[in-house]
Amino acid sequence: MSQWHAIYWAGNSLEAHLLKGALEVSGIEVQLQGEALAGALGELPANAIEVTLLVKHQHLAQAQQILLNYQQQNKPAWHCQQCGEHNAGSFELCWQCGQDTTPEACD
Repeated sequence: MSQWHAIYWAGNSLEAHLLKGALEVSGIEVQLQGEALAGALGELPANAIEVTLLVKHQHLAQAQQILLNYQQQNKPAWHCQQCGEHNAGSFELCWQCGQDTTPEACD
């Protein structure tokens, strides 16, 4: 019997399904745990609604490498030099003023 291992705690269901798809494309079977708790948002602490990705032991190393690549692609959040607005690392333009500035990492 294969044992399942928790390898990632996604902040929401969308991220969990994105990663699940990336792992499955590589032939890795994935289970999601905690997805149903999203309906209790507001009643539970924010970290209680994280969705856990689990993989079988034999795929652990391969899955960890895929997730490491995913995490390295995430850019740090930044402040707009034009208006000072806080922007997610995935934004190339400031969501507030639309300025195309060079992102500076947040503290």
